[in-house]
Amino acid sequence: MRSQIELPNDVAAELARSGDVVLREIEGHVDCDLFLRGNVVTLDGADAAVEAAATVVRELAELIAQGHDIAPGTIAAVTGALDQHTSPAAILEDVVWRHRSKQVAPKTVNQKRYVDSIRENTITFGIGPAGTGKTFLAVALAGLDFLPGDLMAKIDPYLRPLFDALHDMLDAEKVSTYLERGQIEVAPLAFMRGRTLNDSFIILDEAQNTTPEQMKMILTRLGFNSRMVVTGDVTQIDLPKNEGSGLVVVGDILKEIEGIEFVRFGGEDVVRHRLVQRIVEAYAVHAESLAPELRPADRRRA
Repeated sequence: MRSQIELPNDVAAELARSGDVVLREIEGHVDCDLFLRGNVVTLDGADAAVEAAATVVRELAELIAQGHDIAPGTIAAVTGALDQHTSPAAILEDVVWRHRSKQVAPKTVNQKRYVDSIRENTITFGIGPAGTGKTFLAVALAGLDFLPGDLMAKIDPYLRPLFDALHDMLDAEKVSTYLERGQIEVAPLAFMRGRTLNDSFIILDEAQNTTPEQMKMILTRLGFNSRMVVTGDVTQIDLPKNEGSGLVVVGDILKEIEGIEFVRFGGEDVVRHRLVQRIVEAYAVHAESLAPELRPADRRRA
């Protein structure tokens, strides 16, 4: 089947930039060939593939017409949304943070569900592999509304992802200023016992390395007018083999409580280099091939 789509000139110019790299990217997600001559895109392949590719092209054209830049990952975001019968614009237009020319928005259906959950629920758990935006989006949603705290602690290597996210969104000088003023507070779990965190946006990162007792303790620090986001990857648990992970068991304990939502990410939500997604998928397949007692998450349940 061969089909042609006539595009506005400015949309065609955007799709043609960088030596047709956008069209080649689309071809990587749909099983047909695309050619651009002037302002006409020609699609060639099996009927179903051409129809799917035509939908992607039209969605991209609409996004470009609305002023969106076609950045790395945009094609994957569009195809992923369409696969789950969701409007790509509804995801990509939900800007959760903006500073000068930089803005942060979800890129997958699960990321959109995650940011919506953080807005709507008091506690949100974001569970999934590296590169799915769990920490980055949580920091973006915390925004500049950090309220004063009274503790400044040493930055542990485990907290590096939080500070990487902050430095991606704010100038280093601003981050330092917020830390000095106590507007952003960094504290190990040991300093949380006995505290109540009112008027705060709390992020517990790398939560797979909390014990069930520590998880209960941090969740019960929640005060009035606060929200909490708990992130972690149950395949990256570093606790001793005989120590259970609080992130593994908390889903069963709290799954029926209103105001708490669990958002589980998969390899399709990885928004780093495409090779990272393949690595995550390969490890998942390998883990499933192991005997139950050897699987990373199950091994920590005992």
